[in-house]
Amino acid sequence: MKKQFIVIGLGRFGSSLTQTLIANGHEVLAVDKDEQLVQDMAAIATHALQADCTDEAVLRELGARNFTHAVVSIGEDMQASILATLLLKEIGVPKVTAKARNQRHGSVLRKVGADYVVYPERDMATRLGHQLSSNNLIDYIELSPDYNLVEIHAPEAMNGRSLQELNIRANYGCTIIAIKTGDQMNVSPKAEDAIRTGDILLMIGSNDDIRDLEEDFER
Repeated sequence: MKKQFIVIGLGRFGSSLTQTLIANGHEVLAVDKDEQLVQDMAAIATHALQADCTDEAVLRELGARNFTHAVVSIGEDMQASILATLLLKEIGVPKVTAKARNQRHGSVLRKVGADYVVYPERDMATRLGHQLSSNNLIDYIELSPDYNLVEIHAPEAMNGRSLQELNIRANYGCTIIAIKTGDQMNVSPKAEDAIRTGDILLMIGSNDDIRDLEEDFER
């Protein structure tokens, strides 16, 4: 379903987000005070406008309240991001996502009404830290502070062994929900399905359990 977004702040994060939303078939009004940034996005966004979104009158003139989702991706100016978030909620935008530089900034954004706060630098650093700490980890999604959905290369020690033989859930508390072999994805694999060298495993488990599994199979 096509959605309509207004993205405020067209730095690296805002411009990349705009491109992704457009590529996914949505409409995006891209806004920034910097004329050059607006020009850079003019050929990509549905509409790109130069405007100061810390002014309520400007937001109303842009028709911001007609968008179902606003994203405040203002970079360095924390005061501007907080004020823009507050004004967007006050004029009735149903959902506002705001980018935060740090925990304190994020706390203030939530207090003024942000429905969702993202920490791009922190999240990327955390993801990179997990990848560097593991020999097999490809990617992961944090489901909660303690549980992750991870994508890992199948350890060599699993080669030729079935899920029933490995008994991952009983031994480690982790669940393998899919096995990717080349271009083929085996979703909800059966107990008799075997893992081969080169397979990629999609697995859910706690941080500690996944770490224990990796360490045991790397020995």
